[in-house]
Amino acid sequence: MTRILLLIATNIAVMAVITVVCYLLGIDGLLTQEGLNMGALLLVAAITGFGGSFISLLLSKTMAKHTMGAHVITEPRNETETWLVQTVTKLADRAGVGMPEVAIYEGAPNAFATGARRDAALVAVSTGLLQSMNRSEVEAVLGHEMAHVANGDMVTLTLIQGVVNTFVFFLARVIGFLVDRLVFRTERGTGPGYMITVLVCQILLGILASTIVAYFSRRREFRADAGSAEYLGQPQSMINALRKLGGVESEALPETMKAAGISGGKLSSLFATHPPIEERIAALQNRGVGAVLR
Repeated sequence: MTRILLLIATNIAVMAVITVVCYLLGIDGLLTQEGLNMGALLLVAAITGFGGSFISLLLSKTMAKHTMGAHVITEPRNETETWLVQTVTKLADRAGVGMPEVAIYEGAPNAFATGARRDAALVAVSTGLLQSMNRSEVEAVLGHEMAHVANGDMVTLTLIQGVVNTFVFFLARVIGFLVDRLVFRTERGTGPGYMITVLVCQILLGILASTIVAYFSRRREFRADAGSAEYLGQPQSMINALRKLGGVESEALPETMKAAGISGGKLSSLFATHPPIEERIAALQNRGVGAVLR
C-alpha cells in the first residue's frame, strides 16, 4: 500500500505544481484565447499528464526514503541486516532483476518496493514486520515485493496514471473554462475563477481518478503473491504472512469472505490498493500458484 499511496500523493502534488507553472507561463491563456482549443488542449494534457506521472516515478525512491525515514543498508551492522541483504540478493537472482537497495524503517508491519527501473529498485521492510514475523514469513513478504519489481508494476501503474492524468488535466480545464464563462462572465481569455476552478477540479478529479490506479494495483497484488510462492517453491509462507498481516488466526478461512476488505464499506474498498487478505489467501490456497500467475 505504501508504494502506491506515495506514488499517487507525489503525482497529485507534481500535477498541481505543473498546473501553476502552465498558468504562469501563459499556456492556459493560449489554449483559451479564442475559445477552448480542444485539440491543442488534449495534446498539452497528454504531454503534461504522462510527464507528471513519470516525474513522480523518478522521484519515488527519494520520496520513499525521505517520507518513511528509511535507513538504506550499505554495510550490514548486525546479523539481521546481513540476513536481509543476503535474502534479497537470492530473491533478486531468482526474479532475474538487478540487486535493489535494501532499507529498514520504523513502523507497523509493512514492506514496499519502489523505483523507476527493475534493476535499480528499493525494497524496504519495517521494524514491525521484522519483530512480528519469523524469517520464512519475512522472506515471503520480500519475495512478494521482488515480484512487484520483476513484473514492472511501478512502470505499469505509472503508464496508467499517465492516462488518468491526461483526462484529469483535460477535464479540469474544460470545467474551469465553462465556470469562468458562465459564472464569472469572463468574455475573453481567462480570469481568476478559471485558475481557482482548475486547481480545485484537478485535485478532486485526481483523488477520484486514483480509484482507477487502485483497481489495477489490487489486480497486481495477486500476481505478486503468486510470484513470492514461486520464488520460495511453496505458498504456505506467504499464506502465513498474510494471516499475520490480516489477523486471520485460524487455519481455515472464514465461511463468508468480506468482499469490501478487512474493514470499511464499499466506498473505502474503491480506494483500497490491496485486495482483502481473505481473497489473497484463498487465491493461493484454492487455485494454486500456477493459476494465480495466469
